[in-house]
Amino acid sequence: MTDAQETAADSSLRTTGGAPPDDVAPAPIPLLEPREGIPPVVASDDALAGVIAAFAAGSGPVAVDAERASGYRYGQRAYLVQLRRDGAGSALVDPVGCPDLSGLGEALRGTEWILHAATQDLPCLREIGMTPTGLFDTELAGRLAGFPRVGLGAMVENVLGYSLEKGHSAVDWSTRPLPEPWLRYAALDVELLIDLRNALEDELDRQGKLEWAQEEFAAIASAPPAPPRQDPWRRTSGMHKVRRRRQMAVVRELWTTRDQVARRRDISPGKVLGDAAIIEAALALPPNTQALTALPGFGPRMGRRQLEQWQAAVDRAKALPDTELPQPGQALAGPPPPRAWADKDPAAAARLSAARTAVSELAERLHLPQENLITPDTVRRVCWEPPKNPTPETVESALAGYGARHWQIEQVAPLLVRALTQSA
Repeated sequence: MTDAQETAADSSLRTTGGAPPDDVAPAPIPLLEPREGIPPVVASDDALAGVIAAFAAGSGPVAVDAERASGYRYGQRAYLVQLRRDGAGSALVDPVGCPDLSGLGEALRGTEWILHAATQDLPCLREIGMTPTGLFDTELAGRLAGFPRVGLGAMVENVLGYSLEKGHSAVDWSTRPLPEPWLRYAALDVELLIDLRNALEDELDRQGKLEWAQEEFAAIASAPPAPPRQDPWRRTSGMHKVRRRRQMAVVRELWTTRDQVARRRDISPGKVLGDAAIIEAALALPPNTQALTALPGFGPRMGRRQLEQWQAAVDRAKALPDTELPQPGQALAGPPPPRAWADKDPAAAARLSAARTAVSELAERLHLPQENLITPDTVRRVCWEPPKNPTPETVESALAGYGARHWQIEQVAPLLVRALTQSA
């Protein structure tokens, strides 16, 4: 890290205007208002065609956001898409009325998209035909610049000096018609995203981190969709309590049945049956619906048909032959948990300890989160199975093989070489 980077990094936590004198009350932070009012919701092909034409004719990057109905509906589909671009203004597009937005995505091809926490919105945008060719992630930019709070509201307040309305982020965005206060909230999410992007680009440039950010953004934009999780039922909350294979089979059967019901009814699985209820049934192995009713989560308010449905799932799991029961755990694709290293391989434990200390100290000097400097999983893998001859070249090759970006390799490889050789 250069002296210039050190000096610039120290300025990354500034808020606009600095601290007032002790005898002067801080000025109230103004509440952000839509510059052109709340745009109408676009829910027809004709209206969408107008938006496509306007945004194709706009200039500069485009601010994009999406609202989902997590906790209310099945899956993570988008129920509202917000956009803003110079020359086009703001738009609110309803993917229920306009389920195919590939024409809008095509009109914006080659344009930089600005998103906040891009990895959260890109999957649902991809489903409706919108995929960026290049992006700027304002949340990730804030992390790299060293801001301690990187939520959109905190970033807009600290960087631009405006306060965003709060209170509608977790509402049911599948509601139709959408209430005006929700639409106002949604429009404001993209109102200053372009201004925030420009300010963060300047800050990253001052800190000597702009190229780092650009590498990260390019990696996000080019990343393929995540593959489906293997055995997703194993992620049921409270699964650590389930020890026996027969009980695991009950969890699997109840989880699968719940997922089928939730998908059919287009409702969040947690609203069909809670994770805690699944675990209770697995541990108790109830023999009949009467015993099931006595368990938490299966109370008397649950209808008879529902109880019979869940009991049937339990019975199917209980009837499975031993050869069809799930195994106690998935095979680990990588090193064991670090807590087991001291017993399994003391030398590897020493390497990991030295590497973690060095990475933590560097992250602190660079004023960025440790996990953004290099993922903990990458450090573990390199320390568990290090190159036979840990030279700068071999360590850099190992890091690249695990997906580390060029800037990360440049910063971290010398530390890992020292950690691997000193602990040998």
